[in-house]
Amino acid sequence: MTVVTRFAPSPTGFLHIGGARTALFNYLYAKHMGGKFLLRIEDTDRQRSTQEAVDAISAGLKWLGLDWDGEAVSQFSRAARHAEVAQELLDKGKAYKCYCTPEELTEMREAAKAAGQPMRYNGLWRDRDPSEAPAGVDPVVRIKAEHSGETVIEDLIQGKVTVSNAEIDDFVILRGDGTPTYMLAVVVDDHDMGVTHVVRGDDHLTNTFRQMQIYDAMGWERPIFAHMPLLHGADGKKLSKRHGALGVEAYRDMGLLPEAVNNYLLRLGWGHGDAEIISREQAIEWFDVVDVGKAPARFDADKLASLNAHYMREAENNRLFELIWPGVVQLLDGKVAENAAERILTGMTDLKARAKNTIELTESASFYARTHPIPLNDKAIALLNDEGREVLQRMRDILAAFDDWHSGPLQDQAKAYAEGAELKLGKVAQPLRAALTGSNVSPGVFEVMEILGKDETLGRIDDALGSTA
Repeated sequence: MTVVTRFAPSPTGFLHIGGARTALFNYLYAKHMGGKFLLRIEDTDRQRSTQEAVDAISAGLKWLGLDWDGEAVSQFSRAARHAEVAQELLDKGKAYKCYCTPEELTEMREAAKAAGQPMRYNGLWRDRDPSEAPAGVDPVVRIKAEHSGETVIEDLIQGKVTVSNAEIDDFVILRGDGTPTYMLAVVVDDHDMGVTHVVRGDDHLTNTFRQMQIYDAMGWERPIFAHMPLLHGADGKKLSKRHGALGVEAYRDMGLLPEAVNNYLLRLGWGHGDAEIISREQAIEWFDVVDVGKAPARFDADKLASLNAHYMREAENNRLFELIWPGVVQLLDGKVAENAAERILTGMTDLKARAKNTIELTESASFYARTHPIPLNDKAIALLNDEGREVLQRMRDILAAFDDWHSGPLQDQAKAYAEGAELKLGKVAQPLRAALTGSNVSPGVFEVMEILGKDETLGRIDDALGSTA
């Protein structure tokens, strides 16, 4: 059997981080088993579904590298097929038309509420003759559910789960306007798409028992189910926006790398020994849905940020440059130095070691791209007090007469001056850093000097000293 999984989001919003985890687990399990990973857009809710959301979901999946097999399927486009199956169930006597009026349904609801019971359709039209149908009522189609015995699911994550069929009412599969309900559409689509394994959130578990009624009524083979616990926040409560539960595109815009997001989501409810850093290749090799835990995993934005910092350090310099360069240009309003790109690339190894995300990297790299005079932040200005300016002037004179423009010899010159002036090296390095970067923090200042070059270094020092020498 070729394993076929699917991710089936509703396009009523962007790709939520919890949905991304569901997609990741489906993708990895399919690839682990040598199977297929499919995408279905469940867009039957025409009032809430938008093309913008469809595009955002597709873009989010592609950003994460979760490429699906074949074309994405639109559930709405298959409405005629869903209605066809409903008619087949009617023809088999496995479904029936219900002519209940809104008033009758309201009475059932109120009676159930008064009795302290959940609302269940009472089977009013289950065995009635359609000739008794009232005029002017467009009937819905209801499944003729099996009310005796039990339905058992051997869930790959939850284990054996059993529900008494007496708890399942004759739910609607086709509305009065001829459109399918979710219960019908999802079963028909999963069957027709050849889905063998349905991996989804455990909030769908109750739906699964209802959907089994349709599978059995049609004589179709049931897929294998795996209901994964939903994500919780660090406080143990259901994940929400206040926990950092945003759309995937928001994490991209916050400067996170897709491999970091994938790695973090993978470790929420699944693990492989003590492995923390797991590549895509390793994930495909190791992942099995049966190893997903039953307990809800807790989403921690701080841990994600820390993991992203690791991937920043490991990322290729050229790739990071391509990610941040548009932001650098925007930050500087297009006013970048002629050799700005070369400077940033040369300094990238030190820059990325200090950045937790590409936003920080963009900001920290911008000093390399500026034309002088460069702006100084408050802490840099504070470093250029009288004492700092005196040190800077002395170093300016030394550097102007020095030509071995490499970080090691430049540092030796600063050390020699510091020793002669009975200063610690930091007292020399900090005013230089302030003048050259406009900040009190940066990569090693002597590496910065080497990358900027002699002319730019002296020019920025002169600017800081207010000199044109």
